[in-house]
Amino acid sequence: MKERKNKEEGKKWIQGADIKKGALRKKLGIKEGHKIPEAKLEKAEHSKNPKTRKQAVLAETFKKMRKK
Repeated sequence: MKERKNKEEGKKWIQGADIKKGALRKKLGIKEGHKIPEAKLEKAEHSKNPKTRKQAVLAETFKKMRKK
């Protein structure tokens, strides 16, 4: 397992990520402004396309991070 060299680097990982907002939603054919249904997100997590899989897993991660 890799160790993080800097704790601060681990906290702000998302700022350096190359994320295109709305890309997963467009791939799944969902209109702008609508939430991605749980069933479609689950199906995308098991996609053959590795990029789609990663986007779906990241969307799940963000869902957990959202304040309630």
